Amino acid sequence: MLVELQIADLALIERAELAFGPGLNVITGETGAGKSLLIDALELLLGQRGRAGLVRKGTQQARVEGRFLLARDGYGEVVEGWLREHLPQTLDDANEGDLELILTRTVGRHGRSWAHVNHRPVTQRVLRELTARLVEIHGQNDHQKLFDLEEQRRLLDTFGGLGETLAGYRERRARWSELRERLAGFDHGEAERLQRLDLLRFQAVELEEAAPPDPAEYEALLDERARLRHAGELGGRLGGLVQALVHQDDAALDVVRRADRDLEEWEGRIAELAGPAASMREAAAHLEEACGELVSFVDAVEDDPARLEELEARLGELDRLARKHHVEVAGLACRRDEVRGELEQLDGTEQGREALADEVARAREAATQSAARLTRARRRLRTKLQAAVVEGLADLGLSAATFDVELRPIEGGLGPRGAETVEFRLAANPGEEAGPLREVASGGEAARILLALRGALATHQSTPTLVFDEVDAGVGGRLGPRVGAHLAALAGHHQIFCVTHLPAIAAGADRHLRVAKEVEGGRTRTQVALLEGTGREGEIADMIAGGADQATALAEARRLLEG
Repeated sequence: MLVELQIADLALIERAELAFGPGLNVITGETGAGKSLLIDALELLLGQRGRAGLVRKGTQQARVEGRFLLARDGYGEVVEGWLREHLPQTLDDANEGDLELILTRTVGRHGRSWAHVNHRPVTQRVLRELTARLVEIHGQNDHQKLFDLEEQRRLLDTFGGLGETLAGYRERRARWSELRERLAGFDHGEAERLQRLDLLRFQAVELEEAAPPDPAEYEALLDERARLRHAGELGGRLGGLVQALVHQDDAALDVVRRADRDLEEWEGRIAELAGPAASMREAAAHLEEACGELVSFVDAVEDDPARLEELEARLGELDRLARKHHVEVAGLACRRDEVRGELEQLDGTEQGREALADEVARAREAATQSAARLTRARRRLRTKLQAAVVEGLADLGLSAATFDVELRPIEGGLGPRGAETVEFRLAANPGEEAGPLREVASGGEAARILLALRGALATHQSTPTLVFDEVDAGVGGRLGPRVGAHLAALAGHHQIFCVTHLPAIAAGADRHLRVAKEVEGGRTRTQVALLEGTGREGEIADMIAGGADQATALAEARRLLEG
């Protein structure tokens, strides 16, 4: 619960340090005294947008700080779990016992604002997410939320504790939606897939027929084509060279051999000839080897136009395929393997689609069954919630009212939060046909329905602190005690803050705060004071008759306080 609230330089509030307790805390004061400033301070603390106009004139910033204590063996466990996931650093200095949270919000003179949790900076979004688990404010027009079908659905699910059931359904529906989108994307690209398959099949056949060579084979083909292209010239010029080196009289090879023999004779006699003799032997050996290879090459040179044509065609086809696939000829074999792999993958996609379609069907069935469980649970809850609200309405002066919870199936059957919409319907007077709240409930009736719903949800609603800003608007003094009794009963399960003009509600409070304006030194200030004893009697008497000095009003105030 909220145990302390400190406000500094917020509009007309210069300084205020307020202590709150469990149960019903009421705030009273004359119209225009500044009661709404306390609600503004709370809303600012809960992450609402800061406004420069909230900063007290002549100061640089407004500041609101709230201290919360939550039992760890109760709702504090839920809040602590959220903090561990989203703000673990705020628990670094946590003590044993109750979970303590200090929330701070500061607004600068130019509208810039800062938020802190346990003195650590956080974003406004994170602050809002956290405080939504701590405080729920019902402003003067917040009963309008009751007219929203989504809020009505949420209240019904909260009443029945269907959070886990709903979460399970939403998880299954999300899985089905994801798979369905994947299948739709698959089918959307089916035409492209078929076109790609046709292209790959053609390329695969083309590359298979081309039988791409490995790099060594390709080099050999290039060499063979070069020989065939120049066969005539090679035969003539190299043939003449072979004659001069080997076959004719005084051929070069014979001359070198004779020189080798002569030098071999003389090197034993003349030492200086040993070097030239060795070189000549080496030259003779190299020349013999070269001549042998050259003779073999010339003998193998053959002018074969048919073979040359065949090679030109093959190498031309390889060059064309290489350009087509943007690779070198030596990379065509690798490209062929890539085409094979992609073709196998796309060929297997059809089977993948069938498996995906089956998975979509199974996921839809799981979501449908989960939705059916949720629907059955909601149907069981209808009569329970109706009875609880009707009982509460009777206590609040609407004994002739009928209240109904209508479950209406939605088209398609698998909506974001179930297979049906939930709508609250009311007939405030006998003989009237029940209609949607937004069409038949007046402001006062909506406020009382809100209280009746809160009473029905008291043991189910987990938010520890509820704030009602003039929830008694439109409710006459005759019904004030009943409204007060409902707030008191609700205070048995929650910490309640209530801004009120009804003395019967103020008299039933566990803690009574009075807001008043005073002028001092030419400046208007709003003061907040805790009332006890005679001060409280006087305030309630003033609420009854507009004057605390009237004996009758004071007597009635004492009666209300004693009752």
